[in-house]
Order: sequence, then structure tokens, then C-alpha cells
Amino acid sequence: MHKNLENYLEEISHFLAGREEREEILSEIRSHILEKAEHEAGPLSDASLHKVIAAYGKPRQVAEKYLDGRPVIAPAFQRHLFRYASLLFAIHLVFIAAAVIFKKSFMVFPFLFVPRLGIVDAVMYLPMAFLADFGAAALVLYLITRSGKEIRLPWPKLALDMDPLKAPAAKTLASRIATLAGAGIMLSLTAWAVGLFLKFDTVFFVSLNFERFRPLFLPTAGRRISLIVIAMLAAGTIGLILKLFSLPRRAACWIDVVADGFALVMLGLLLRQPQPSLFAVNIPARFHSWIHITLTVTLCFVALMIAVDLVANVVRLGRKRLAK
Repeated sequence: MHKNLENYLEEISHFLAGREEREEILSEIRSHILEKAEHEAGPLSDASLHKVIAAYGKPRQVAEKYLDGRPVIAPAFQRHLFRYASLLFAIHLVFIAAAVIFKKSFMVFPFLFVPRLGIVDAVMYLPMAFLADFGAAALVLYLITRSGKEIRLPWPKLALDMDPLKAPAAKTLASRIATLAGAGIMLSLTAWAVGLFLKFDTVFFVSLNFERFRPLFLPTAGRRISLIVIAMLAAGTIGLILKLFSLPRRAACWIDVVADGFALVMLGLLLRQPQPSLFAVNIPARFHSWIHITLTVTLCFVALMIAVDLVANVVRLGRKRLAK
């Protein structure tokens, strides 16, 4: 038994999946190397094997040659992946909404667990829920592909239908001008907000008599909320400026994913601000609850829209990978 050959085969095995298939490939590689060593150098020795192994290729490259054309998920099931993931996510959404409304945890062992969630927690939970559903669907289809059996999977009519990706159309002059205009507007808003903050330590003002403006929020809360808003404006501006360049579709999706994730974090910080101690102006007590509900619903709606866009961009990235 030649230790250097066994070590080489062990490194190759790390890049192979499936026990039976792995043993078959390793046995074939072992035979090739031994035959080549005997043919080129005569009697087997560690030196001759070392020379043949060095010329045979790096373990990962060798494994990829044998796995070429063997997809992780069979092409016939690739559309099922997104359809099943979207269906699972729709079911997940129902349980998430129930967890928020009824303030209870829900468990369907071993497939689903949704802890008791607040509104903010639920919005932050959505992207992770989709990734979990996508992973569950991918795992099932991977196991079916590995089994090699002829299995006809059901095709749910209510799930989201995602066709294979088409090549993205080239950006038109109108779309570039629109992106440039959006970047200019966002840059102006960001600069204006930064200027206000540097001068007044806040960007939120109110006028009760339509003449004299004064800060809407207390100093500490106003400073914190202003910085969060400025950070969101700056992130949006940077994203639009980057999109002015001729970026690949995948890079543009990643920009949107990062921007959406950052925006969700900032909105989460806004939603966690203590409402009663925010305002620097006298507001009648009867309006406090109304203002609190209005602000919470508005921010949650915006966060939900951003979460949906985040999930859509994650799906686009996955579809782009499968399309390759």
C-alpha cells in the first residue's frame, strides 16, 4: 500500500459526493495512476508514484473532471426548486402572521418552527424564512437527484412560476438617464440632510404656528433618528451611483441585496425607538397612540416592501447560478 497514493485519493474524495459513486471514481483513478506509473517507470515505487501524481493534477481539478455534467439538482427539477420554495414560503408567511397576531409560537415538527414574534422581529425574520424554505426544497430535490429514480413530482398551481432566466436586456439611454436623475436627487437629499444635521443636530423640524420652526424630537432621540435616516439616504445614493456603471446583472443584484439588508436594519432601529419619549413638542395625550400606530404601520409597510425586494433579489441570484 502506497501512502502517498492513498493520501492523494483521500484528498480527491473530499470533493466527491455519494458513497458508491465516490468509491467507483477513486478506484478508477487508482487504477489509472498505477498503470501509468508501471508503464512510465517500471516497478512501482514511491518516487515513480509521486511523479505521476504530480502530473495527474490537483485533487479538486481531478474531481471536477469526473463530476462534469453531473448537476447537483437534475435540470428537470430546477423549476420545481423555485416553485416549491415559493409555496413553502407562502405557508411560512401564514404562520409568521399568526405568530405576530396571536403572540404564540407555532411548530409543525420537524418541518417548521416559528417563534413568538413582534412586528419588527417578523419583518427581520422574512429573509431568513425564505432562505430556510429554499434550502429545504433544494435538499429534497438533491436527494431525489442522487437517488437516480424516475420520480414524477407534483406541480402545484398556486405556487410562484419562475421561468428560466433570460439574458438581461442592455440598458437603454432612457434607463441610464432615469438612474442618473435618481442618483442626483438622492445625492441632493443626502447632502441637504447632512447640512441640516451639522447645523442643527437634527433633520426633523415642526412649525405649530407656521412661522417658527423648532426640533420635532428631543435632542438624543432626534440625533439618533437623524443619523439613521442619513445612513439610509447615503446607502441608497451609493447604490444608484454604482448602477450608473456597466455592471453585470449579478453584481447589480448583490448591490440591491446589500442595500435592502442595510435598509431593514435601519428600519428595525427606527421601530425600536421608545415612542413616548421622542417628541420635543407638546402633543395631546389622545394623539400619542394614533401617532404611534401610524408610524409603526408605515415603517412596517416600508420594511415589508424592502423584505419582498430582498427575497426577490436573492431568488434572482439563485436562478442566475442555476442558469449557468
